[in-house]
Amino acid sequence: MIAATTTKMYAEAQETADAVARQFAANADVIDALVAQLKANPPRFIVTCARGSSDHAATYGKYLFETTLGLITASASPSVGSVYAVQPHLDGALFVAISQSGKSPDLVRNAQIAKAAGARVVALVNVEDSPLAQLADTVIPLRAGPENSVAATKSYLCSLAALLQLTARWSGDAKLLAALDALPDALRAAWAQDWSALVDGLKDARNLFVVGRGLGLGAAQEAALKFKETCGLHAEAFSSAEVKHGPMAIVGPGFPVLAFAQDDDTGASTVAVIEEFHKRGAPVWLARPGAHRDDALPMPASPHPACTPLLAIQSFYRAVNALAVARGHNPDVPPHLNKVTETV
Repeated sequence: MIAATTTKMYAEAQETADAVARQFAANADVIDALVAQLKANPPRFIVTCARGSSDHAATYGKYLFETTLGLITASASPSVGSVYAVQPHLDGALFVAISQSGKSPDLVRNAQIAKAAGARVVALVNVEDSPLAQLADTVIPLRAGPENSVAATKSYLCSLAALLQLTARWSGDAKLLAALDALPDALRAAWAQDWSALVDGLKDARNLFVVGRGLGLGAAQEAALKFKETCGLHAEAFSSAEVKHGPMAIVGPGFPVLAFAQDDDTGASTVAVIEEFHKRGAPVWLARPGAHRDDALPMPASPHPACTPLLAIQSFYRAVNALAVARGHNPDVPPHLNKVTETV
């Protein structure tokens, strides 16, 4: 059996804080130039386009843009452009494409359609000379560095960090700007947290729910994906509001639930759902800064509620890597998966 601390996933996720600090410094001029353009010609709305972990980053971006900038943000369905050959009306939109490799044909095709329709195309990519980057009006490099484990970790968190830096500088929000400076150290503290209770509790699990809400929903989606691809554990993500519309009926004794609760106005409702599951006898774990209860997973103080999902996922990555090894899996090479998935 391999040791959890020797996997590529562990080594790469551990580098996240340094990668984010590097990204913030290197991208400042690019971001400021883009912000100047966006302020001179404000978009009517924002459209995101992504798949997999990058789409979970887009979920975070949606809540970040809408709560901070007040701009309606929609997720484009890549198949509409690449398969159905429909050309949406995107004139005046900001089209944000997120892709680690930047070469998935469907994302490239949708970016081409958006640009032809009059949208401003911004690409968040880790490969700066990729096809997606070459056609974008602005490229925001993720600067995650090489990532060889199939499971994306630091590139996902660098996607969130890029969205955060763009939003902070675009909005000019003083508290959010200050949070950028504190984020790398907060990520280092998040990596040091002990989530062994989660690892021990899920070693023999077969199914679970992961819940979150608002800015934390994308984190729940990302965690559910990582449980499946690295641990062979069936996990489904739900909004802590949507889980009450049917899915919660199957939660009871022996059905585990992991919750990412925000330190904002959505936090109380997420905790309330967890308490209801606990009363039914379900094993539950809560990740929320400042939570003091028996089922709480430790988290460092967050510089800003918009940073909290990054800290939760950074702690989670260390735990899910350990869980994969404990369950007899190699998280670096999940069965039937490749590092780059190209869809048309």
